[in-house]
Amino acid sequence: MIPQKADFLNRDFEIKEQPSLAYRMNPEGNCVRGWVDGVEAVKQAIFRILNTERYQYIIYPWWYGIETIDLYGEPVTWVCPELERRITEALSVDTRIIRVTDFKHDLSMKGVVHTTFTVQTIYGNMKTEKEVKFHV
Repeated sequence: MIPQKADFLNRDFEIKEQPSLAYRMNPEGNCVRGWVDGVEAVKQAIFRILNTERYQYIIYPWWYGIETIDLYGEPVTWVCPELERRITEALSVDTRIIRVTDFKHDLSMKGVVHTTFTVQTIYGNMKTEKEVKFHV
């Protein structure tokens, strides 16, 4: 049926942000039980995004996750700034995340970059970390 009168197009629409309610992941017991919202939901989203390799799982959309596989074998002088860019890009898809700053790279372990950074969210700042292996 084709509508004859499209009155709904002339109305004002109110856009509401959806709640950040998510299933609670329990890392100790490897189970999902209950719900989280607010700060805990954002922490969980950051963890999931940074631990999901982009383009590797068909269940996730192309924009979800972070690319780290191709960093393997590259020089550390390229890996560190590229990792900063990729972390920022991966986390920026979440509307609750405002900015990612204060990157620090620890190169004390051979072949591993341990990066710590601050994620500024609508709920406040969170210290976060990501470790990437780039050499044997």
